Amino acid sequence: MSVYTTVSADQLGAWLTRYSIGSVHNFEPIAAGIENTNYFVAADKGRYVLTLYERLPAEELPFYLNLMAHLARAGICAPAPEPDRTGALWSFLNGKPAGLVARLHGAAIERPDPDHCAAAGELLARMHVAVTTYRSRLTNRRGPGWRRQAARAVRPFLSPEQNALIASEIKFQAGLDRLKLRSGAIHGDLFCDNVLFVDGRVCGVIDFGFAATDAFAYDLAIAVNDWCTIADGEHVGALDPPRVEAMTNAYGRARPFDEEERTAWPSLLRAAALRFWLSRLYDLHLPRAGEITHAHDPAPFECILRDRVAQTQRLPD
Repeated sequence: MSVYTTVSADQLGAWLTRYSIGSVHNFEPIAAGIENTNYFVAADKGRYVLTLYERLPAEELPFYLNLMAHLARAGICAPAPEPDRTGALWSFLNGKPAGLVARLHGAAIERPDPDHCAAAGELLARMHVAVTTYRSRLTNRRGPGWRRQAARAVRPFLSPEQNALIASEIKFQAGLDRLKLRSGAIHGDLFCDNVLFVDGRVCGVIDFGFAATDAFAYDLAIAVNDWCTIADGEHVGALDPPRVEAMTNAYGRARPFDEEERTAWPSLLRAAALRFWLSRLYDLHLPRAGEITHAHDPAPFECILRDRVAQTQRLPD
């Protein structure tokens, strides 16, 4: 994560007096991702991740933190927020809303095989089943309005062909936005680097910064576009059928698809591809200043979108 708000050891120590975690032994920034400022914190009573939320309004934080707590109570390996001595899950640090969550064990898989994809698909389905009893709602801030705004912002940096593709997709997806698919709290960013494994077994799901209320099948489409896409060679950007089948079948066994979700599936894959192409274009061409800068290459998601437009994908039976 790029460090946008620097925290000194003294500032951290003063802030942590509100917690009952003992003395701090280690404190270091996390140099991955792009959205918030994160630090690893090791203390007497455990290992934690400190997050300073750079873009999220403070009034929205309860949705994210209570969602993680809800999933952890449901047996999902989500990072449980650490309450302070008053029971609060967040407070301000250096002018930014900040919270402390448990640091989970495990490591992400860079090149997932079908077994990894199946494990991630089952995990996501279990999360979607668990949130049927989570009543909080939050509009997706990377939804239709954001797509239009981001497209306008990056237009000067793109070729006429790229701008035409984005414009046609936004027009196409206007119909998708009107569908009434089954929905609830979604992760919104279940990429490979947000699922932790130990010995082939899922032991953690992290980074809920894009969680929102949206369609469950859209959440799965986001994951499939990352976990199941061919990353190199002549078929770069295309889906790998064995991985798609493994992920969607494992998901469907835990939460079966309905006919509306099956019909919308090709459009959901396109919507997910456009969302991440636009966000990566925005971060590349209009970056925020940070102590550590890390912007993902938008080119892979342009390839993914072009493939999803050219190849109509169906959910495996």
